[in-house]
Amino acid sequence: MALTVVEHPLAQNILARLRDRDTGPAEFRTLTRRLGTILVVEATRKLPTTRVKINSPMEAAEGLAVTGGLVAVPVLRAGLGLLDGMLDLFPETVVGYVGLERDEETLVARGYYEKLPLMNDRHALVLDPMLATGGSGSATCTAVKAAVPASVTFVCVVAAPEGVARMEVDHPEVPIFSAALDRELNGQGYILPGVGDFGDRLYGTE
Repeated sequence: MALTVVEHPLAQNILARLRDRDTGPAEFRTLTRRLGTILVVEATRKLPTTRVKINSPMEAAEGLAVTGGLVAVPVLRAGLGLLDGMLDLFPETVVGYVGLERDEETLVARGYYEKLPLMNDRHALVLDPMLATGGSGSATCTAVKAAVPASVTFVCVVAAPEGVARMEVDHPEVPIFSAALDRELNGQGYILPGVGDFGDRLYGTE
């Protein structure tokens, strides 16, 4: 498994604003969408392509077309913040959903909803802003892999070393794209320095 930290200046500028505790829900949602676009661009860099012939206004030419469809699988509810950025880039993306809720005492993720489309030869991107303990990310990747996609990629905003280590054990072939690898988890399973509870900040429920 490979962890790619997207160090593009625009991504890092957006991340800094997301970390700021004074950033309100409306701005937080806009920033998340923008960062999601950047992360998805990086995560899809190695999608397979095929050469196609086209006619420009001037003459015949060759271009590249992406082969195989895409599936976005946001982890409810925070993963929805990254979905629009992906749909902006790939409007024909098919969308599945996995709902997971963390037990605040055991920090174990409990599934409460799952709706996945047929994957066929599509490439799946799992969207989950925080890779903390790795429990939710691992469980979602397991569910997605059971549908037999062409490939699975994990996209997050911030990752913790503990979550990356969990994914390396459970899903070593799944690449991870993140805007940051943060220091550690605290006793409650939150990433430090992190951004706080991503879902609460996204929807103003904290």
